[in-house]
Amino acid sequence: MGEDWKPMWKELGLDLKAHDELLSVLVKFYNDIFMSQKDRPQGMVYFDFVMSEVHGLRIKELLDAKAQGRKVIATFCVYIPEEIALAADAVQVGLCGGAEIGFNVAEKYLPRNTCSLIKSFFGFSQAKICPYFEASDIVVGENTCDGKKKAYEIFKDLRNLYVMDLPNMKHDLGRELLKNEYLKYLQMIEKLTGKKITVESLKKGIQISNEKRKAISRVMDLRKYNPTPISGKDGLLINQVAFYDDPIRFTASVNKIADECEKRVKEHHGVASKETPRILVSGCPMAVPNWKVPHVIETNGAVIVGEESCVGMRNIRNLVSDKGNTVDQLVDNLVDRYFKIDCAVFTPNKDRLDHIAQMAKDLKADGVVHYTLQFCTPYNMESHLVENTLSKAGIPLLKIETDYSMEDMGQLNTRVQAFVEMIKK
Repeated sequence: MGEDWKPMWKELGLDLKAHDELLSVLVKFYNDIFMSQKDRPQGMVYFDFVMSEVHGLRIKELLDAKAQGRKVIATFCVYIPEEIALAADAVQVGLCGGAEIGFNVAEKYLPRNTCSLIKSFFGFSQAKICPYFEASDIVVGENTCDGKKKAYEIFKDLRNLYVMDLPNMKHDLGRELLKNEYLKYLQMIEKLTGKKITVESLKKGIQISNEKRKAISRVMDLRKYNPTPISGKDGLLINQVAFYDDPIRFTASVNKIADECEKRVKEHHGVASKETPRILVSGCPMAVPNWKVPHVIETNGAVIVGEESCVGMRNIRNLVSDKGNTVDQLVDNLVDRYFKIDCAVFTPNKDRLDHIAQMAKDLKADGVVHYTLQFCTPYNMESHLVENTLSKAGIPLLKIETDYSMEDMGQLNTRVQAFVEMIKK
């Protein structure tokens, strides 16, 4: 970080000692995982800078926005439509939840056998080490899984929290539920911001979000070529930064790296040789700084060519139509797009199974690593159906169940190395 942000962190109420310890670990972690890579696209310099200032300059930008009268909305889930926040001139950001930090604090509220993602966001918040919590005006949760649903009942007494109800089945009643929830959410955002959402402002929000999705898709689509122009770790990083950065600035930066990757493809310039086994990673979302599994895969002789995840294709697949003459019609368009998201909380969930198989085919993947967090029931249970689907398609699968600790690194290295050897051409 180029400046001393400690006065800002202190004013936000962070635990400065614990926060300093966190940053020192993350800086080393980031350098070891990302900066040690060879022949990265030059455009990744921007994303390195964003990560270096993710608790510094970006937080100052949020506080400056608040000083101008804008609201900051912090979220956990890709079902929360950024288009609505943008339509009210609010800033929407993701929350910390990808490291084994503050678990001792979280376990004062939550059972020990809670998934790492839930314990992490609780720990980051209550240990006072996540400036995004402190800079936000409201935290927006959603009842995707039972763990989150019950955790929010505790969390609401600790933070200004709004919880959105989501359907678990894709039928007409489920769609109606989602639309009603989006209309209620829109009204809440209007009340929070004091700004009326109009057809024009909502169309603008839709346009900004669509452009972001299209830019990320440009990069992700280029990974189907062999050799792939960008590593899986850097592909994941782009998807992760999408939740934190200013959307317009982010989109411009992603389009620049897409231009660079297109040039690399034309020149057959890749980050790994054509003989390198190609892996699709599927399953649970990987929040910053959860980079363990991708690092293990790409340091054991393979390259990741896609992510079937909320921090991946699930977040960017499909655009929102901006056709409509009323806010209600535009909200219908939002529902049309977001209702297609195939999170494992849905039952039945054939769309996700089909998407995994199709992604593996389109990306020319030699195998799939299905990643789940311990105690994440939806993705753990659905991994059996994923295995059956891929088996019928003749696609090798490695199922990994892990957490945020480093205790199983030796085992993971051994299993991934064996899988990579098995699928080598």
